[in-house]
Amino acid sequence: MASGFFALLDDIATLMDDVVAMSQIATKKTAGILGDDLAVNAEKASGFVASREIPVLWAITKGSFLNKLIILPLAFIMSAFAPWLVTLILLGGAVYLAYEGAEKIYEYFVPHDHQEDESLATDITEEEILSIEKEKIKSAIVTDFILSVEIVIIALSTVQSQPILTQIIVVTIVAIIATVGVYGIVALIVRMDDMGYKLIKMGGEGKSFSKSIGNFLVQALPKVLRSLAVIGTIALLLVAGGIVIHKIELFEHVFHGIPSILGELLVGLITGIAALILVKLVKKLLSLIKNPSVQA
Repeated sequence: MASGFFALLDDIATLMDDVVAMSQIATKKTAGILGDDLAVNAEKASGFVASREIPVLWAITKGSFLNKLIILPLAFIMSAFAPWLVTLILLGGAVYLAYEGAEKIYEYFVPHDHQEDESLATDITEEEILSIEKEKIKSAIVTDFILSVEIVIIALSTVQSQPILTQIIVVTIVAIIATVGVYGIVALIVRMDDMGYKLIKMGGEGKSFSKSIGNFLVQALPKVLRSLAVIGTIALLLVAGGIVIHKIELFEHVFHGIPSILGELLVGLITGIAALILVKLVKKLLSLIKNPSVQA
C-alpha cells in the first residue's frame, strides 16, 4: 500500500513537471496576443474619471473571466472529439488578427474622420454617462472574447499531443495568467497619472524627488499607451504570420531561409492586407446593393 502511495506521488510530481514545462511554452506562444490584449484593454479602460477607472476595469475583468469559462470547456471538447477544428479556428483567428493589425496601420496612414467621444462631453446627464460606460465595457468584453479564443486555441495547440488532463491544467493556467496578468498591469497603467498627481502634491513647493517621479508618471502615461498600441500592432502581425507559416506548408517553404521574425511579420502583413482589401470590397458591394443610386 505504501509503495502504491509513493507511486501515486511520483506520478503527480511527473505530471506537475510536465504541466510547468508545457505552461511555459504555451505562455511564450501566446505572448504576442497578450501584448495586444494589454494594449487594447489599457486603451478601453482609460478616458474615464479617476473614480470610475477601477470599477470599469473590474467589470471588464469579470467579463473576461466569464469569457474564459465559456471558451475553455468548448476548447477541450473540440480537442477531444474534433481536433481538426482547433487548426481551423487557429487559422481563422490568425486572419482576424492580421486584419486587425493591417487595419490599424491603414487607419494611421490614411486620413479618416473620427467621431467625437461622447464620454468627454460636459453637457450630458449622469444616466447618459453610465449608458456610454456600459457600452464601452460591453465593447471591451466582446474584444476580450475574440482575443481569449485565440489565446486558448494557441495554448491548446501547443499541448494537443499531451493527455487531456495535462491539456486542461496547462490551458487553464494560461487563461488565468492571461486575465489576472493583463488586467493587473492595465490597472497599474491607467492609475499612473493619479499616482503621479499624488506624488506631486506630496512634494509640496519647490523641487523634490517625489515631485520629479510624479511628473514623470503623468507625462509617461500617454507615451506608454501609444507605445503599447504600436507594440500590440506588431505583435498581432507576428502572431498571425507565425500561425500561418507553421500551419500552411507552402508559406513555410517560401519563407524558409530568412529570419523567422521577418518572415512572420511579412506573412502577417500580407495576410492582413489581403483580408483588409476583401473586407472593404464586401462593404463597398453591400453599400452599392443597399443604395443603387450611389453607383449612378
